Amino acid sequence: MLAEGKIAAPVTPALRGDVSCQVSFSNRSMAIKLAIFDFDGTLADTFPLFIDSINGLAVRHDFRQVEHHEVDRLRSMGAREILRDLRLPVHRVPRVLLDFRALMQQRSGEIRPFAGIAQALQSLADRQVMLALATSNSLANVEAVLGEALVERFAAVECSSGLFGKAHRLRRILQATRVERTDAIYIGDEIRDAHAARKIGIRFGAVGWGYTDFAALTRMSPDAAFNEPGELTGLADRS
Repeated sequence: MLAEGKIAAPVTPALRGDVSCQVSFSNRSMAIKLAIFDFDGTLADTFPLFIDSINGLAVRHDFRQVEHHEVDRLRSMGAREILRDLRLPVHRVPRVLLDFRALMQQRSGEIRPFAGIAQALQSLADRQVMLALATSNSLANVEAVLGEALVERFAAVECSSGLFGKAHRLRRILQATRVERTDAIYIGDEIRDAHAARKIGIRFGAVGWGYTDFAALTRMSPDAAFNEPGELTGLADRS
């Protein structure tokens, strides 16, 4: 185990060569009026910071540290599986997330949106697709990474420190925007994002550049799959 509580070489998520490089829609007739986005791993490249800090968080919150060779295996799991593997009780998760959010705020200068994300969001908004955000991160961190001007283009932003409260956040966004479930899609990079979307009956779009292995994510049968950020603009063709 590493003395400093860090993994030796941060692993940046990479696009998977065994997944098509073209955006894929399972329902060709889907109309999209509202695109709801996850933040960490979908809009913001926070995975390197997460890997760099996870073992320090493990020491502070008494869960199992992660060896470098385990990262890819963990990326194929859902959130509850990861918690069991790390021996981290669910009731301790909010404090871990709060500490990670505080660390992000301290090191916000190291975090950037994924290449092409800002342009894709601007394009969708310009083409009358309503934008929203559902995240377990803080509004301060979202604005630090995306910039206040871009965040102002979002019709609704729901933030919380809960790991499994995304379905509730999605419902609040639908209520705030008054968009029908059939006209909305949630774009995310984790298996729990897919579960949250299905729980409230909206479509799910999987991205191939985030925390979860893309092959594992596409096994959730998403309604759309995006291999690179520029492909998100295809949602406007269905608005």
